[in-house]
Amino acid sequence: MLMLSLPVVAMLAVAGVLVDRLFGEPPSAMHPLVGFGRLAARIEAALNTGRRGRVAGVAAWLAAVAPPVALAYGLAAALPATLAVVLHVALLWFALGAQSLADHLAPIAAALGRHDLPAARALTARIVSRDTTEADEAALARAAVESALENGNDAIFGALFWFVVAGGPGALLFRLANTLDATWGYRTPRFLRFGWAAARIDDALNWLPARLTAASYALLGDTAAAWRCWRTQARHWDSPNAGPVMAAGAGSLNVRLGGPAVYHGEIEERPALGTGANASALHIAAALSLVTRTLALWLALFVACGALVLGAQHG
Repeated sequence: MLMLSLPVVAMLAVAGVLVDRLFGEPPSAMHPLVGFGRLAARIEAALNTGRRGRVAGVAAWLAAVAPPVALAYGLAAALPATLAVVLHVALLWFALGAQSLADHLAPIAAALGRHDLPAARALTARIVSRDTTEADEAALARAAVESALENGNDAIFGALFWFVVAGGPGALLFRLANTLDATWGYRTPRFLRFGWAAARIDDALNWLPARLTAASYALLGDTAAAWRCWRTQARHWDSPNAGPVMAAGAGSLNVRLGGPAVYHGEIEERPALGTGANASALHIAAALSLVTRTLALWLALFVACGALVLGAQHG
């Protein structure tokens, strides 16, 4: 049985990030989230019948998340230490999306840099839910920067936080909860009541990681502007967690985000975020750099804390 002391967790976290860096996301045919998505769709079709509303949503969330997380915990506890190490690293790899984030966003910056608007629209449409068919360069750059900042938290730092708390099964729990929020957590007639549990559970799991991410963004850029934007702008954003992350990130980068975006054929006026220049291809690269530097900071802190624990144990 593997004991998850802080030094061990730090080592495993570094290993998981390196695996993600080397291999990116697993192929779709073998990615656990693809299978999980199919399972979630079947559960939603069976339980989202318009009756029992929130109760059905809670039952659906438990039916989707509890079995794989319980299996992960059981295996992690039962396997010999060597195999448990492999399992924890694999689960973190499945939960992380650092390399995938760069792989999706860097081509958008490149397309905008050469003023290839059709390519930039098509690439951006793959990662955002807004309509990009008529989006100009500034709107596409805003969408890409917003995606980099928000998904930095959702696809990287939230998973790392829960990995430190509960190992691979904790990272898996976070990623599955975040996936269900992205699938069911919409304020539409179909999901308003059924998706309530998925949205609220994700908010709860993400509350502290989001604020640690926002603080990290602030420390690694224009700190004064980031704190100011977080304090004055975040509360106006719909999401209690995306607001601090995106406001602090936009302030740190000195870029303006938010504003109008087209969803389902209608223009939605979103609150303004950040300060300074309008978004451009250069800001996409800057946002990816900020996420990368934040990841390096987190890993350095994990390793430093692990070394301190080891020093105290052998002092």
